[in-house]
Amino acid sequence: MPIKSISLEALESKVENIYEAIVVLSKRAQQINEEIKIEFNQRLEIVQSKLMSEDSDEPETMETVTNPEQVLIAREFEKRPKPTQVAIEELLNSKLDFKYKSENNS
Repeated sequence: MPIKSISLEALESKVENIYEAIVVLSKRAQQINEEIKIEFNQRLEIVQSKLMSEDSDEPETMETVTNPEQVLIAREFEKRPKPTQVAIEELLNSKLDFKYKSENNS
């Protein structure tokens, strides 16, 4: 996948400075990555439960056999945009909301 350059001015226009943008993008990319992991694991569990119900005679061989459905799911997830790319697009398109923690001096 080619690297796409980003205008620093575009990022700075969405936040007060570039360092804030990096922190916001990093946290959002981590959230997106966790969501993807959960979805991926859920879909694999569905496929594995189907396999176990179809062939309950030999459960120990199920781990060594590659299921074509699992390969298709893995390829689908590989083709998706990376979490960092999604986070950057959300910030640039004003779809990402973030708040600053209030500082209490008392």
